[in-house]
This record gives sequence, C-alpha cells and structure tokens, in this order.
Amino acid sequence: MMKRVEADVVVLPEYSMFSVVDQSPSEVYEGSEELDDPWVTKFKRFAKENSSYVLVTLFERASYPKVYNSAALVSPGEEVVTVYRKIHLFDALGIKESDYVIPGTSPSEVVEIARVRTAIAICFDLRFPELFRYYALRGAEVVLVPSAWYSGPLKEETLGFLSRARASENVYYLVIANQYGPRFTGRSMVVDPLGVVVLDLGIGEKYQEYEIDVDYVHEARKALPLLSLRREDVYSLRFAPG
Repeated sequence: MMKRVEADVVVLPEYSMFSVVDQSPSEVYEGSEELDDPWVTKFKRFAKENSSYVLVTLFERASYPKVYNSAALVSPGEEVVTVYRKIHLFDALGIKESDYVIPGTSPSEVVEIARVRTAIAICFDLRFPELFRYYALRGAEVVLVPSAWYSGPLKEETLGFLSRARASENVYYLVIANQYGPRFTGRSMVVDPLGVVVLDLGIGEKYQEYEIDVDYVHEARKALPLLSLRREDVYSLRFAPG
C-alpha cells in the first residue's frame, strides 16, 4: 500500500505489531520488543528510505508479564525522537487492557514535524478531554492518534463524535489511524480545527496521504479563540511535571 510515500509523517494504527485479541498476558509479553529490537528498527530503515517520520506502534517490553502500549516517533535520521506510552487503558465494555498493559505516566512531548507542532495520544485516550486540552495549551497544532477501536453497537458513531469534539474544542487537527479487521471499526480519519471530518477512509485496509494546512489552525483560533476565553480565574487544570 505504501509503494510511494511523500508524507512528512506516516502514522500506523494501534496493534499494528499484532492484536491482543484472544491472547494471554504472557503471550503478549513474549511477542513484545524493546525500542532497539527488529520491529522499530524496520521502520527506522523505512523512515530513512522515504525521508519521512513514522509513528510506530508497538507492545514495548516492561515487567513480566506486562508491556507498555507505546507509540514511538522515528525520524528520517533513524532516531527515536519521542515515545508516548498509553495513559488511559481500556478497562471497559467487557475488556480489561490493564491485564496485560502498564499505563504510561506522562503525556507525550509536543515535537515539531515539518514545522508543525505535534503531539500523540492512543485510542481510548480520546475519551479523556483533559489530555487533549493539555496538548493545546502546550502549543500542539495536530494530534496523532493511533487506534484499534473495537467494533460494536454505536462504536463507529462514538469514534466520530469524540474525534470531532476533541479537534473542535481545542481548535487543531486530529489524525486517527485506526485498525481494521473483524473486531475493529476502521474509519481512519482527519478532522480539521472546526471539527469537520475532511478525510474518512471508511472500511478496509488503506493508505492515503492528506495535506494539513497548519495556517488554518491559527486562522480558526483567531475566529474562535477558545483557549484564551477559558476562565482560569474560576477553574484551572493543574498538570504534574513530566
């Protein structure tokens, strides 16, 4: 699907390494790797060959029998620029991700990719608006969200309205790279700063590039200055260092 890559950044879905469906914690651990092992190394070569950043998702080995659900940003120079470890684990709707995953302890860094300030979240994080507001206050212009959104009643609709809400309330772009398969919804998408879905890949395994106009983020924020209109004299979010 990626015979020709011109994108500044390629985003893999969550569970791109393998799916945890029907696997035990010890099996997930045995399949996990560290950041300098073959899985990430393969994408370091891919990044160099295509002069692109790659957001690589993996089960990162932690303390037996558990792993981190991680997203590593790899540069064209074959360096791991930053690693985000999923904070909010999917312990809901009959699934318990914490049986095999250790939660991360800090938000992602906001890093520059092609002069665009970029942050990272993973899947279930979408249900926690505080994290996305944190990124907005740290200057993010786009948030990349690898996902493996489980299918089920109204799940596609839920993915859509959460993605639109997170983009609209923070006035930035949201990029969802979503796993597709018998248990997952697909519907990878790009949502603009006004909450409009400007790209929707629907069902199936697909690769598509989309050009983001970062100037539009700042135009939208001038017209809709939500971040500056917050009433911090009445309420505030306090963030731990990290």
